[in-house]
Amino acid sequence: MDHVGHGKSSGTRVYVERFGDYTHTLKTYFDMVRRWQPGKPIFLLGHSMGGLIGAVYLLDYQAELTGAVLSGPAVKANRTVSSTAIFTGKVISVLMPRLGVIGLEAEGVSRDPAVLQAYVDDPLVCRGKVTARLSVELVKAVMRLIAEAASIELPILIVQGSADRLVDPKGARMLYNAVSSVDKTIKIYDGLYHEVFNEPEHDQVLGDVEAWLEAHLGRRKT
Repeated sequence: MDHVGHGKSSGTRVYVERFGDYTHTLKTYFDMVRRWQPGKPIFLLGHSMGGLIGAVYLLDYQAELTGAVLSGPAVKANRTVSSTAIFTGKVISVLMPRLGVIGLEAEGVSRDPAVLQAYVDDPLVCRGKVTARLSVELVKAVMRLIAEAASIELPILIVQGSADRLVDPKGARMLYNAVSSVDKTIKIYDGLYHEVFNEPEHDQVLGDVEAWLEAHLGRRKT
């Protein structure tokens, strides 16, 4: 799961009704995978907003998974999103849910120019601002996660770029400290931007994830 949003389309903008639209869809997909691959260990991997979706998903369905990998999870807004913007978003969400209030900085995606250009050229990337409704649903999801993160107990790996400009790297550490998993690992990659899997050092990051997955295969059956 990546950070590209989805929902009902309105011109060039995209909006959602509620955060559960994401987690319910993910549960449907998980059930499909379970039917396709009965008895196999299943790991969840979520990046950015997908990392937040994945973390919230774990609150309800972790028992069905072998482990989880969260990359740059959007559990703490970057420093440019003020409390005023969040409050304004809550008000506008009721009155004009499709109005965009928060934009994303494309240059913060990766230090690799080719990756950045591919991101800019990708027609599936939402071009507008994050809508008021979605921004409020994200805040609510983060608040729930903070309140209930201690209930997460499955093996978990969190990877994060220290120079991430799209989400606050402190959020990854905050989530790591909050979960109750005995088997938990966090890797902060010095100088890397938001898309750690698409940075020049991606071989190292992917290698670390591969090693973690291999070490956990077969540990837990559901």
